[in-house]
Amino acid sequence: MQREAPKPSRGTGAAMRGRGRAGSVQRRRRSVVREVRELVLSQRVGWSLSVGLVLALVTSVTAVWTREQPLVSVGQVMPETWTARVEFSLVDDQRTELGRETARQNQPRVYVADERVIDEIRRSIERLPEMLAGVSSVDAVGDDTRRRFRLNEERMEAIRAQAGEDLIGTWREQTEQLIGRLMRRPILDEQSWVARQEGLNPQIKLVSHRGVDFVEKISAPMNFGDTASFDRECENLVRLAGFAPLVGPIGAVGESVKHRLVSDGRPTFVFDQAATIAEQAQAAEAVQPVIETIAKGQRVFSRGDVLEPSQFRIYAEEVKQYRAAAGVWAVWTERASVAASVWLIVALLMGYVATFSQKISANLSRLAWLGGVIAASQLLACLASVIEPRYLALTAVVPTVLVAVLLSIAYNRRTAMSIGALMAVLNCVSLDQSVGFFVLLLVGVGAAVWRLPEIRDRQSLVTMSLWVAASLMVAAAITGLMERPFVARAFNEAARDALLAGTSGLLVGGITLFVLPAIERAFDITTNLTLIELRDPKQPLLRELQQRAPGTYNHSLNVASIAESAADAIGANGLLTYVGAMYHDIGKMNKPEYFVENQYGGPNKHDKLSPAMSLLVIVGHVKDGMEIARSFGLPKVLRHFIEAHHGTTLVEYFYHQARKQAMEVTEEGKEQLTAGEDRDHEDERLPDEVDYRYPGPKPRTKEVAILMLADAVESATRTLAEPTSSRIESLVRSLADKRLMDGQFDECDLTLRELRAIVDSISKSLTSIYHGRISYPSGTRGPKTAAAGEKDGTKERSAS
Repeated sequence: MQREAPKPSRGTGAAMRGRGRAGSVQRRRRSVVREVRELVLSQRVGWSLSVGLVLALVTSVTAVWTREQPLVSVGQVMPETWTARVEFSLVDDQRTELGRETARQNQPRVYVADERVIDEIRRSIERLPEMLAGVSSVDAVGDDTRRRFRLNEERMEAIRAQAGEDLIGTWREQTEQLIGRLMRRPILDEQSWVARQEGLNPQIKLVSHRGVDFVEKISAPMNFGDTASFDRECENLVRLAGFAPLVGPIGAVGESVKHRLVSDGRPTFVFDQAATIAEQAQAAEAVQPVIETIAKGQRVFSRGDVLEPSQFRIYAEEVKQYRAAAGVWAVWTERASVAASVWLIVALLMGYVATFSQKISANLSRLAWLGGVIAASQLLACLASVIEPRYLALTAVVPTVLVAVLLSIAYNRRTAMSIGALMAVLNCVSLDQSVGFFVLLLVGVGAAVWRLPEIRDRQSLVTMSLWVAASLMVAAAITGLMERPFVARAFNEAARDALLAGTSGLLVGGITLFVLPAIERAFDITTNLTLIELRDPKQPLLRELQQRAPGTYNHSLNVASIAESAADAIGANGLLTYVGAMYHDIGKMNKPEYFVENQYGGPNKHDKLSPAMSLLVIVGHVKDGMEIARSFGLPKVLRHFIEAHHGTTLVEYFYHQARKQAMEVTEEGKEQLTAGEDRDHEDERLPDEVDYRYPGPKPRTKEVAILMLADAVESATRTLAEPTSSRIESLVRSLADKRLMDGQFDECDLTLRELRAIVDSISKSLTSIYHGRISYPSGTRGPKTAAAGEKDGTKERSAS
């Protein structure tokens, strides 16, 4: 009898189970480590890390710089109280400037003597006696002299009496005395007289450069605009110069000399603007600045205060002095904390892109564009907000919401919402804003993404803008009242912010519409607006296809209609599928007569060609289509429809033709071969299936896979003698299974469930196109005649 093997003890089994679990855990750990290592070393993550590092560096520098600026402006209602953290002194610019302006206004205006006018007056008066001594009567005196001195016989004789040797010296002394007094009592024009009275100092400064310079300040210049006053002033000068007695009538001589001054009409001094400005500047520089000392703990402004210019100046200086007094360690610690926060946000952003947005992370150019857009958005928001903090609801909202709109157009709403939310956090950190402002940004981003599922026309952008504007206005009003103190000015600011936020929503839509073509080129995308434009039958390329290959154009129309319905059935992009189907066969324009839909029952040109040559013509329409697409500038997304709508399928007709010809040649040569060589030579002569396949590539998107199946089925259905619904459905399923088994759908994310839905949709579309028709009798007989014909067994042709 066989002995039983000893059973393992309970302790031994537990140990074995423990070792098994430990081994399983260790294997899982090794698997996780390996997956993490492969993920880190992958090209996609490497690109994300590289772009993320550059983006983090740029955004952190921008955030640190922005937070060190005074993000308040004069006229704002302060949301909190601010006290001085250090004691410091600063120049009171307002009072200093007031003192300097006073010094400028107290500086007299500078007037320079018009030496030409003064010399002319001197010469005319000084030479008058000698000139009159040589004439016999007043009529012999020149008109100009007679008019200036208002000469008559009496005055002429009185002046001629001064021409003697004993009196001429006295006349000249009196003339010099008159000119000297005239230099100190200048004659000014009306404009200079008025301007002199506008300043704080009514005095003027006289400057003469004749001989020795002299400067004199007077406060009572003469103005020939005031006739009565000017006449009295001139008479007084004549008396003081000695031409007339100090009291009583001035006599004939005095009257003539006075009239010479009165009748001239030209100022003796002119205003020197350059000298006046220079002396005013010199006087202002001499004023010492007013120094103000701010004690530690002194209140700069209180919550609810409307910020004044003096308070803003003290606040800005306090921030600067505090950083200077805090020391390098404290300042750089604060900067490092801000930078670390920004780096964390950027890490979350790039981690999301690398994990959930492979369409972006797998392309370095798209990653670079995304990083550039984010950095530019933050920089624009920060710069504009630093320049004018009162308009924060405009300067920070527009860039943030715009990024979300661009990403929603370029990729999808989930990516736009996620990155837009992180952008809102980044801008709040950069601008040192509260949770309320983050809510405002998030509302704008959410409204834009919600109302922009796709752009099918410009009206969708307008609608999105209106929704975003309304949402931002409500959010700005609520958050503004929530965070501001309840003072009258705060309600005004909340209303202003609401209007600015509403304007931001409208601006986002306008900017998006304006830069949409640049967005498509930058992100290598094609929006629905462009697809709608390309769908228009009036497009030059479609018109050329219609003229050169009308059968292909009609085939493309049918395929486009069928494929669009199938794409809509599985939630794919129906518009893109339709447009791609319209352009997928444009390569047939080069040789339209070699394709059956363009032959119209004529001779088949392939009858004169070998299967290999026919293959080159048929396959060549894909290459020709790509060249035409590039020359016409079709988007890359449409080019994939052209190059992949046949994938790597077999050109079956010409492949079988080639096999048939090869087998006929083999049969003829069998008699010349031995039995052993027969099979080997037959295999060598048969064509290789690989040589008769399209070069590909295979479809990489669901839309192109739908086009491939719709294109094949539409062509095959036209060969059915009686295209009933059951036959059409059977044909569609067989072709779909054939493409599936041939591996044509391996590179697109098409599921079997979606393929089944596509087959059902294509079958319904084809059935509606090739439905059965009622047989009508020929001729123009009425219903009774037609019935009689059927009764007699007459065969009628069915209408198509």
